[in-house]
Amino acid sequence: MTRKSCAIYTTGFVCAHLLIVGIAMVIRFKFTLTEKSQVYESWKNPPPSYLEYYFFNVTNPEVFMAGGKASVKQIGPYTYRVHRPRENVTFLENGTKVYALNPKTFVFVPEKSVGDPQVDIVRTVNIPLVTIMNELPSYSFFLRTIVSMYINSLGIELFMTRTVHEVLWGFEDPLLTKLHSMKPEVDEYFGLMWKKNGTHEGEFVFHTGEQNYLDYGKIDTWNGMREMSWWSSNQSNMINGTDGTVFHPLINRDELLYIFVADLCRSIHLAYVEDVEVKGIQAYRFAPPSDVLMSPKNNPTNAGFCVPAGDCLGTGVLKVSVCREGAPIVVSSPHFYQADPAYINAIDGLNPKKEEHESYLDLQPTTGVPIRACKRAQLNMILKRVQGFPKTKNITKTIFPIMFVNEMATIDDESAAQMRSLLLNTPFAHPILLMKWCQNFQEMHEMHSCPCTAGSGSIV
Repeated sequence: MTRKSCAIYTTGFVCAHLLIVGIAMVIRFKFTLTEKSQVYESWKNPPPSYLEYYFFNVTNPEVFMAGGKASVKQIGPYTYRVHRPRENVTFLENGTKVYALNPKTFVFVPEKSVGDPQVDIVRTVNIPLVTIMNELPSYSFFLRTIVSMYINSLGIELFMTRTVHEVLWGFEDPLLTKLHSMKPEVDEYFGLMWKKNGTHEGEFVFHTGEQNYLDYGKIDTWNGMREMSWWSSNQSNMINGTDGTVFHPLINRDELLYIFVADLCRSIHLAYVEDVEVKGIQAYRFAPPSDVLMSPKNNPTNAGFCVPAGDCLGTGVLKVSVCREGAPIVVSSPHFYQADPAYINAIDGLNPKKEEHESYLDLQPTTGVPIRACKRAQLNMILKRVQGFPKTKNITKTIFPIMFVNEMATIDDESAAQMRSLLLNTPFAHPILLMKWCQNFQEMHEMHSCPCTAGSGSIV
Protein backbone atom coordinates (compact mmCIF):
# COMPACT_ATOMS: atom_id res chain seq x y z
CA MET A 1 0.00 0.00 0.00
CA THR A 2 1.36 3.48 -0.88
CA ARG A 3 1.71 6.23 1.72
CA LYS A 4 -1.02 8.23 -0.07
CA SER A 5 -3.39 5.25 -0.05
CA CYS A 6 -2.71 4.69 3.61
CA ALA A 7 -3.51 8.34 4.29
CA ILE A 8 -6.78 8.04 2.41
CA TYR A 9 -7.97 4.97 4.30
CA THR A 10 -6.73 6.24 7.65
CA THR A 11 -8.54 9.52 7.07
CA GLY A 12 -11.66 7.62 6.05
CA PHE A 13 -11.54 5.49 9.20
CA VAL A 14 -10.98 8.47 11.50
CA CYS A 15 -13.68 10.52 9.78
CA ALA A 16 -16.18 7.68 9.98
CA HIS A 17 -15.42 7.19 13.68
CA LEU A 18 -15.73 10.90 14.48
CA LEU A 19 -18.88 11.15 12.38
CA ILE A 20 -20.58 8.27 14.19
CA VAL A 21 -19.56 9.51 17.63
CA GLY A 22 -20.52 13.12 16.86
CA ILE A 23 -23.94 12.29 15.45
CA ALA A 24 -24.65 9.77 18.21
CA MET A 25 -23.92 12.37 20.89
CA VAL A 26 -26.16 14.97 19.28
CA ILE A 27 -28.98 12.49 18.68
CA ARG A 28 -28.86 11.30 22.27
CA PHE A 29 -28.95 14.88 23.58
CA LYS A 30 -31.51 16.43 21.25
CA PHE A 31 -33.66 13.62 19.84
CA THR A 32 -34.74 11.46 22.74
CA LEU A 33 -37.93 11.98 24.72
CA THR A 34 -36.64 13.28 28.03
CA GLU A 35 -37.91 16.26 29.97
CA LYS A 36 -34.69 18.14 29.17
CA SER A 37 -34.50 17.40 25.44
CA GLN A 38 -35.36 20.02 22.83
CA VAL A 39 -38.09 17.85 21.31
CA TYR A 40 -39.95 17.11 24.54
CA GLU A 41 -42.02 20.28 24.82
CA SER A 42 -43.21 20.19 21.19
CA TRP A 43 -44.02 16.49 21.60
CA LYS A 44 -46.01 17.10 24.79
CA ASN A 45 -47.78 20.24 23.54
CA PRO A 46 -47.86 20.10 19.73
CA PRO A 47 -49.21 23.06 17.77
CA PRO A 48 -52.88 22.82 16.76
CA SER A 49 -53.93 21.43 13.41
CA TYR A 50 -56.98 22.25 11.29
CA LEU A 51 -59.56 19.62 10.44
CA GLU A 52 -61.88 20.25 7.48
CA TYR A 53 -65.07 18.20 7.09
CA TYR A 54 -66.63 17.78 3.65
CA PHE A 55 -69.98 16.04 3.15
CA PHE A 56 -71.55 14.35 0.15
CA ASN A 57 -75.09 15.68 -0.12
CA VAL A 58 -77.35 13.17 -1.90
CA THR A 59 -79.38 14.97 -4.58
CA ASN A 60 -81.50 12.10 -5.99
CA PRO A 61 -82.32 9.56 -3.25
CA GLU A 62 -85.48 8.37 -5.03
CA VAL A 63 -83.46 7.42 -8.13
CA PHE A 64 -81.04 5.35 -6.06
CA MET A 65 -83.88 3.63 -4.18
CA ALA A 66 -85.42 2.69 -7.54
CA GLY A 67 -82.20 1.00 -8.65
CA GLY A 68 -80.47 3.90 -10.40
CA LYS A 69 -77.17 5.65 -9.79
CA ALA A 70 -76.93 8.06 -6.89
CA SER A 71 -75.73 11.60 -7.45
CA VAL A 72 -73.89 13.59 -4.79
CA LYS A 73 -72.66 17.15 -4.38
CA GLN A 74 -69.72 17.96 -2.12
CA ILE A 75 -70.36 20.61 0.53
CA GLY A 76 -67.80 22.09 2.91
CA PRO A 77 -65.43 22.70 4.41
CA TYR A 78 -66.58 22.96 8.01
CA THR A 79 -63.33 23.63 9.78
CA TYR A 80 -62.26 22.94 13.36
CA ARG A 81 -59.06 23.76 15.18
CA VAL A 82 -57.80 20.62 16.89
CA HIS A 83 -55.77 20.74 20.10
CA ARG A 84 -54.14 17.49 21.22
CA PRO A 85 -51.83 17.90 24.22
CA ARG A 86 -50.36 14.77 25.74
CA GLU A 87 -51.53 14.13 29.27
CA ASN A 88 -50.60 11.83 32.15
CA VAL A 89 -47.07 11.62 30.73
CA THR A 90 -45.11 9.01 32.71
CA PHE A 91 -41.60 7.75 31.96
CA LEU A 92 -41.09 4.00 32.28
CA GLU A 93 -38.22 1.50 32.38
CA ASN A 94 -35.41 3.93 33.19
CA GLY A 95 -36.56 6.47 30.63
CA THR A 96 -36.57 4.10 27.66
CA LYS A 97 -40.37 4.27 27.30
CA VAL A 98 -43.04 6.86 28.02
CA TYR A 99 -46.79 6.50 28.67
CA ALA A 100 -49.22 9.17 27.48
CA LEU A 101 -52.82 9.95 26.62
CA ASN A 102 -53.60 12.24 23.70
CA PRO A 103 -57.08 13.81 24.09
CA LYS A 104 -58.44 15.89 21.22
CA THR A 105 -60.45 19.09 21.58
CA PHE A 106 -62.30 20.56 18.58
CA VAL A 107 -63.10 24.27 18.22
CA PHE A 108 -65.18 25.48 15.27
CA VAL A 109 -63.47 28.10 13.07
CA PRO A 110 -66.19 30.06 11.20
CA GLU A 111 -63.78 32.15 9.11
CA LYS A 112 -62.40 28.97 7.52
CA SER A 113 -65.83 27.41 6.93
CA VAL A 114 -68.49 27.73 4.24
CA GLY A 115 -71.36 28.14 6.67
CA ASP A 116 -72.84 27.45 10.08
CA PRO A 117 -72.93 23.69 10.84
CA GLN A 118 -75.89 24.21 13.18
CA VAL A 119 -77.91 25.71 10.32
CA ASP A 120 -76.68 24.02 7.13
CA ILE A 121 -78.56 20.87 6.11
CA VAL A 122 -77.15 17.71 4.55
CA ARG A 123 -78.96 14.67 3.17
CA THR A 124 -76.91 11.55 3.75
CA VAL A 125 -77.17 7.85 4.49
CA ASN A 126 -79.23 6.99 7.57
CA ILE A 127 -76.25 5.46 9.31
CA PRO A 128 -78.10 4.20 12.43
CA LEU A 129 -80.67 2.43 10.24
CA VAL A 130 -78.07 0.80 7.98
CA THR A 131 -76.00 -0.28 10.98
CA ILE A 132 -78.99 -1.88 12.68
CA MET A 133 -80.12 -3.63 9.50
CA ASN A 134 -76.61 -5.01 9.13
CA GLU A 135 -76.57 -6.27 12.74
CA LEU A 136 -80.07 -7.79 12.79
CA PRO A 137 -78.92 -11.31 11.86
CA SER A 138 -76.97 -11.42 15.15
CA TYR A 139 -80.07 -10.55 17.23
CA SER A 140 -82.45 -13.10 18.71
CA PHE A 141 -85.44 -14.05 16.56
CA PHE A 142 -87.78 -12.19 18.91
CA LEU A 143 -85.74 -8.97 18.91
CA ARG A 144 -85.11 -9.20 15.18
CA THR A 145 -88.85 -9.47 14.49
CA ILE A 146 -89.77 -6.51 16.71
CA VAL A 147 -87.08 -4.23 15.28
CA SER A 148 -87.93 -5.15 11.70
CA MET A 149 -91.65 -4.51 12.25
CA TYR A 150 -90.92 -1.21 14.00
CA ILE A 151 -88.70 0.06 11.18
CA ASN A 152 -91.18 -0.91 8.48
CA SER A 153 -94.19 0.50 10.37
CA LEU A 154 -92.56 3.90 10.88
CA GLY A 155 -91.46 4.12 7.28
CA ILE A 156 -87.92 5.10 8.24
CA GLU A 157 -86.01 6.00 5.09
CA LEU A 158 -82.54 4.91 3.96
CA PHE A 159 -81.49 8.56 3.72
CA MET A 160 -81.86 11.17 6.46
CA THR A 161 -81.78 14.96 6.47
CA ARG A 162 -79.96 16.57 9.39
CA THR A 163 -77.84 19.60 10.18
CA VAL A 164 -74.11 19.21 9.71
CA HIS A 165 -73.67 19.67 13.45
CA GLU A 166 -76.10 16.83 14.21
CA VAL A 167 -74.39 14.44 11.82
CA LEU A 168 -71.00 15.27 13.31
CA TRP A 169 -71.62 15.75 17.01
CA GLY A 170 -74.77 13.79 17.64
CA PHE A 171 -78.57 13.72 17.88
CA GLU A 172 -81.15 11.53 19.57
CA ASP A 173 -82.25 8.96 17.01
CA PRO A 174 -85.79 7.51 17.36
CA LEU A 175 -84.75 4.06 16.14
CA LEU A 176 -81.82 3.87 18.54
CA THR A 177 -84.06 5.10 21.35
CA LYS A 178 -86.50 2.25 20.66
CA LEU A 179 -83.67 -0.27 20.51
CA HIS A 180 -82.20 1.13 23.73
CA SER A 181 -85.44 0.26 25.54
CA MET A 182 -84.84 -3.39 24.61
CA LYS A 183 -81.01 -3.40 24.69
CA PRO A 184 -79.82 -0.83 27.27
CA GLU A 185 -76.22 -1.07 26.08
CA VAL A 186 -77.25 0.62 22.81
CA ASP A 187 -76.77 4.41 22.93
CA GLU A 188 -79.81 6.52 21.97
CA TYR A 189 -77.58 9.12 20.35
CA PHE A 190 -75.65 8.96 17.10
CA GLY A 191 -73.00 11.21 15.57
CA LEU A 192 -69.88 10.57 13.54
CA MET A 193 -67.90 12.37 16.27
CA TRP A 194 -70.24 11.55 19.14
CA LYS A 195 -68.32 11.54 22.45
CA LYS A 196 -65.03 12.25 20.66
CA ASN A 197 -64.60 15.90 21.63
CA GLY A 198 -62.25 15.92 24.61
CA THR A 199 -61.55 12.19 24.49
CA HIS A 200 -58.47 10.24 23.44
CA GLU A 201 -57.79 7.36 21.03
CA GLY A 202 -56.37 5.05 23.66
CA GLU A 203 -53.45 4.57 26.00
CA PHE A 204 -50.07 4.70 24.27
CA VAL A 205 -46.60 3.66 25.40
CA PHE A 206 -43.83 5.01 23.14
CA HIS A 207 -40.13 4.31 22.86
CA THR A 208 -38.13 7.40 23.82
CA GLY A 209 -35.14 6.62 21.57
CA GLU A 210 -32.84 6.40 24.61
CA GLN A 211 -31.57 2.96 23.56
CA ASN A 212 -31.76 3.38 19.78
CA TYR A 213 -32.51 6.59 17.90
CA LEU A 214 -34.30 4.58 15.20
CA ASP A 215 -36.94 3.68 17.82
CA TYR A 216 -37.63 7.32 18.71
CA GLY A 217 -41.40 7.79 18.92
CA LYS A 218 -42.28 4.22 17.95
CA ILE A 219 -45.32 2.72 19.62
CA ASP A 220 -44.56 -0.05 22.10
CA THR A 221 -48.17 -0.73 23.12
CA TRP A 222 -51.62 0.66 22.36
CA ASN A 223 -54.30 -0.01 24.99
CA GLY A 224 -51.92 -2.56 26.46
CA MET A 225 -51.57 -4.44 23.16
CA ARG A 226 -48.44 -5.01 21.08
CA GLU A 227 -50.61 -6.43 18.33
CA MET A 228 -54.29 -6.45 17.47
CA SER A 229 -56.64 -9.39 17.01
CA TRP A 230 -59.18 -8.02 14.52
CA TRP A 231 -57.53 -9.00 11.26
CA SER A 232 -56.97 -12.43 9.74
CA SER A 233 -53.14 -12.54 9.68
CA ASN A 234 -50.36 -11.89 12.18
CA GLN A 235 -48.74 -9.36 9.86
CA SER A 236 -51.94 -7.33 9.49
CA ASN A 237 -52.41 -7.27 13.26
CA MET A 238 -48.98 -5.74 13.94
CA ILE A 239 -48.76 -2.28 15.50
CA ASN A 240 -45.89 -0.72 13.58
CA GLY A 241 -44.22 2.68 13.60
CA THR A 242 -45.12 5.95 15.33
CA ASP A 243 -48.41 7.80 15.72
CA GLY A 244 -47.46 10.04 12.78
CA THR A 245 -46.42 13.07 14.83
CA VAL A 246 -42.71 12.23 15.27
CA PHE A 247 -40.09 10.26 13.36
CA HIS A 248 -36.49 9.30 13.97
CA PRO A 249 -33.73 11.67 12.76
CA LEU A 250 -31.51 10.99 9.75
CA ILE A 251 -34.28 9.88 7.42
CA ASN A 252 -33.23 8.67 3.99
CA ARG A 253 -35.19 8.51 0.76
CA ASP A 254 -35.02 4.72 0.46
CA GLU A 255 -36.77 3.78 3.68
CA LEU A 256 -40.43 3.12 4.36
CA LEU A 257 -41.95 4.99 7.29
CA TYR A 258 -44.63 3.21 9.33
CA ILE A 259 -47.56 4.84 11.09
CA PHE A 260 -50.24 3.27 13.27
CA VAL A 261 -53.62 4.89 12.53
CA ALA A 262 -56.13 4.18 15.29
CA ASP A 263 -59.04 5.37 13.12
CA LEU A 264 -58.14 2.69 10.55
CA CYS A 265 -57.39 0.07 13.20
CA ARG A 266 -54.16 -0.75 11.37
CA SER A 267 -50.64 0.35 10.49
CA ILE A 268 -49.75 1.81 7.10
CA HIS A 269 -46.47 2.68 5.42
CA LEU A 270 -45.32 5.80 3.59
CA ALA A 271 -42.78 5.93 0.76
CA TYR A 272 -40.61 8.77 -0.49
CA VAL A 273 -42.17 10.84 -3.29
CA GLU A 274 -40.03 13.93 -3.88
CA ASP A 275 -37.93 16.70 -2.35
CA VAL A 276 -39.90 19.82 -1.39
CA GLU A 277 -39.26 23.13 0.33
CA VAL A 278 -41.48 24.54 3.08
CA LYS A 279 -40.76 28.06 4.38
CA GLY A 280 -37.12 27.81 3.40
CA ILE A 281 -36.65 24.35 4.89
CA GLN A 282 -35.69 21.43 2.66
CA ALA A 283 -37.89 18.39 3.26
CA TYR A 284 -38.68 14.93 1.93
CA ARG A 285 -42.29 14.23 0.99
CA PHE A 286 -43.59 10.80 1.99
CA ALA A 287 -47.03 9.48 1.02
CA PRO A 288 -48.92 6.17 1.19
CA PRO A 289 -48.21 4.28 -2.05
CA SER A 290 -51.08 2.69 -3.93
CA ASP A 291 -50.20 -0.79 -2.63
CA VAL A 292 -51.35 0.15 0.91
CA LEU A 293 -55.01 -0.33 -0.07
CA MET A 294 -54.42 -2.50 -3.12
CA SER A 295 -56.62 -5.53 -3.71
CA PRO A 296 -55.11 -8.81 -2.44
CA LYS A 297 -55.29 -10.00 -6.05
CA ASN A 298 -52.52 -7.53 -6.85
CA ASN A 299 -50.89 -7.31 -3.41
CA PRO A 300 -51.27 -10.65 -1.57
CA THR A 301 -49.93 -9.20 1.70
CA ASN A 302 -53.23 -7.31 2.05
CA ALA A 303 -55.20 -10.56 2.28
CA GLY A 304 -54.89 -10.32 6.06
CA PHE A 305 -57.21 -7.31 6.03
CA CYS A 306 -60.05 -9.40 4.62
CA VAL A 307 -62.40 -10.46 7.43
CA PRO A 308 -63.52 -13.16 7.36
CA ALA A 309 -60.54 -14.50 5.44
CA GLY A 310 -61.23 -14.35 1.70
CA ASP A 311 -64.00 -11.76 1.99
CA CYS A 312 -62.12 -8.98 0.20
CA LEU A 313 -63.07 -5.69 -1.38
CA GLY A 314 -61.34 -4.12 -4.38
CA THR A 315 -58.41 -1.74 -4.61
CA GLY A 316 -58.51 1.53 -2.70
CA VAL A 317 -60.93 0.67 0.11
CA LEU A 318 -60.69 -0.92 3.56
CA LYS A 319 -63.61 -2.43 5.44
CA VAL A 320 -63.22 -1.64 9.16
CA SER A 321 -66.39 -3.28 10.50
CA VAL A 322 -64.30 -5.55 12.73
CA CYS A 323 -63.25 -2.63 14.93
CA ARG A 324 -66.43 -0.54 14.55
CA GLU A 325 -68.90 -2.82 16.34
CA GLY A 326 -69.96 -4.51 13.11
CA ALA A 327 -71.13 -1.36 11.30
CA PRO A 328 -70.62 -1.73 7.51
CA ILE A 329 -68.04 1.08 7.40
CA VAL A 330 -65.46 1.34 4.63
CA VAL A 331 -62.54 3.77 4.59
CA SER A 332 -60.88 5.15 1.46
CA SER A 333 -59.11 8.22 0.17
CA PRO A 334 -61.44 11.15 -0.69
CA HIS A 335 -63.45 10.68 -3.88
CA PHE A 336 -61.98 7.14 -4.02
CA TYR A 337 -58.58 8.48 -5.10
CA GLN A 338 -56.34 5.54 -6.17
CA ALA A 339 -59.34 3.19 -5.91
CA ASP A 340 -60.88 0.80 -8.40
CA PRO A 341 -62.71 2.90 -11.04
CA ALA A 342 -65.85 0.86 -10.36
CA TYR A 343 -66.28 2.62 -7.01
CA ILE A 344 -65.86 6.05 -8.61
CA ASN A 345 -68.21 5.31 -11.50
CA ALA A 346 -70.93 3.96 -9.20
CA ILE A 347 -71.71 7.50 -7.96
CA ASP A 348 -72.21 10.66 -10.00
CA GLY A 349 -70.37 13.69 -8.64
CA LEU A 350 -67.01 12.17 -7.70
CA ASN A 351 -63.79 13.59 -9.14
CA PRO A 352 -60.59 12.25 -7.54
CA LYS A 353 -57.52 14.52 -7.80
CA LYS A 354 -54.06 13.85 -6.41
CA GLU A 355 -53.41 17.42 -5.32
CA GLU A 356 -56.71 17.58 -3.39
CA HIS A 357 -57.14 14.04 -2.11
CA GLU A 358 -53.69 12.55 -1.44
CA SER A 359 -52.30 12.26 2.09
CA TYR A 360 -48.65 13.17 2.64
CA LEU A 361 -46.00 14.16 5.16
CA ASP A 362 -43.15 16.59 4.53
CA LEU A 363 -40.28 15.73 6.87
CA GLN A 364 -37.03 17.57 7.52
CA PRO A 365 -34.68 14.60 6.97
CA THR A 366 -31.88 15.53 9.39
CA THR A 367 -34.16 15.93 12.40
CA GLY A 368 -37.16 13.82 11.28
CA VAL A 369 -39.47 16.68 12.27
CA PRO A 370 -42.76 16.98 10.29
CA ILE A 371 -42.77 20.38 8.57
CA ARG A 372 -46.11 19.99 6.83
CA ALA A 373 -48.74 17.27 7.01
CA CYS A 374 -51.96 16.54 5.22
CA LYS A 375 -54.09 13.59 6.31
CA ARG A 376 -57.12 12.86 4.16
CA ALA A 377 -59.62 10.04 4.59
CA GLN A 378 -63.16 9.29 3.49
CA LEU A 379 -65.91 7.47 5.36
CA ASN A 380 -68.24 5.25 3.34
CA MET A 381 -70.98 2.72 4.06
CA ILE A 382 -71.96 -0.45 2.25
CA LEU A 383 -75.55 -0.18 1.02
CA LYS A 384 -77.23 -3.35 -0.24
CA ARG A 385 -80.53 -5.21 -0.32
CA VAL A 386 -81.52 -6.52 3.11
CA GLN A 387 -84.03 -9.32 3.53
CA GLY A 388 -87.07 -8.21 5.51
CA PHE A 389 -86.81 -4.57 4.43
CA PRO A 390 -88.85 -4.07 1.24
CA LYS A 391 -87.54 -0.55 0.63
CA THR A 392 -84.10 -1.93 -0.14
CA LYS A 393 -85.29 -4.48 -2.71
CA ASN A 394 -84.31 -2.42 -5.78
CA ILE A 395 -81.04 -0.81 -4.71
CA THR A 396 -77.72 -1.77 -6.23
CA LYS A 397 -74.98 -2.77 -3.80
CA THR A 398 -72.79 0.31 -3.48
CA ILE A 399 -69.95 1.61 -1.32
CA PHE A 400 -71.62 4.94 -0.60
CA PRO A 401 -69.56 8.04 0.35
CA ILE A 402 -70.66 9.90 3.50
CA MET A 403 -67.96 12.51 4.11
CA PHE A 404 -64.22 13.04 4.11
CA VAL A 405 -61.77 14.85 6.34
CA ASN A 406 -58.76 16.94 5.46
CA GLU A 407 -56.45 17.46 8.44
CA MET A 408 -53.68 19.98 7.83
CA ALA A 409 -50.74 21.25 9.82
CA THR A 410 -47.83 23.43 8.67
CA ILE A 411 -44.92 24.67 10.73
CA ASP A 412 -45.53 28.27 11.82
CA ASP A 413 -43.19 31.11 10.86
CA GLU A 414 -41.52 31.34 14.28
CA SER A 415 -40.88 27.61 14.47
CA ALA A 416 -39.63 27.60 10.88
CA ALA A 417 -37.09 30.30 11.75
CA GLN A 418 -35.98 28.28 14.77
CA MET A 419 -35.65 25.18 12.61
CA ARG A 420 -33.51 27.01 10.05
CA SER A 421 -31.31 28.30 12.87
CA LEU A 422 -31.11 24.84 14.41
CA LEU A 423 -29.93 23.31 11.16
CA LEU A 424 -27.26 26.00 10.75
CA ASN A 425 -26.02 26.36 14.31
CA THR A 426 -26.68 23.10 16.12
CA PRO A 427 -23.80 20.73 16.84
CA PHE A 428 -25.64 18.48 14.41
CA ALA A 429 -24.11 20.63 11.69
CA HIS A 430 -20.56 19.86 12.78
CA PRO A 431 -20.68 16.11 12.00
CA ILE A 432 -22.25 16.96 8.65
CA LEU A 433 -19.49 19.48 7.87
CA LEU A 434 -16.94 16.88 9.00
CA MET A 435 -18.46 14.35 6.62
CA LYS A 436 -18.23 16.86 3.76
CA TRP A 437 -14.58 17.68 4.63
CA CYS A 438 -13.68 13.98 4.73
CA GLN A 439 -15.36 13.42 1.38
CA ASN A 440 -13.46 16.32 -0.20
CA PHE A 441 -10.16 15.18 1.36
CA GLN A 442 -10.51 11.67 -0.02
CA GLU A 443 -11.60 12.87 -3.46
CA MET A 444 -8.58 15.20 -3.61
CA HIS A 445 -6.13 12.42 -2.79
CA GLU A 446 -7.83 9.84 -4.99
CA MET A 447 -7.19 12.12 -7.96
CA HIS A 448 -3.43 11.75 -7.33
CA SER A 449 -3.29 8.12 -6.19
CA CYS A 450 -2.73 4.93 -8.15
CA PRO A 451 -5.41 2.27 -8.23
CA CYS A 452 -5.27 0.03 -5.18
CA THR A 453 -3.97 -3.49 -5.58
CA ALA A 454 -5.89 -6.48 -4.30
CA GLY A 455 -5.93 -6.55 -0.54
CA SER A 456 -4.82 -2.95 -0.10
CA GLY A 457 -8.15 -1.94 1.40
CA SER A 458 -7.11 -3.16 4.82
CA ILE A 459 -5.13 -0.94 7.16
CA VAL A 460 -4.67 -3.65 9.77
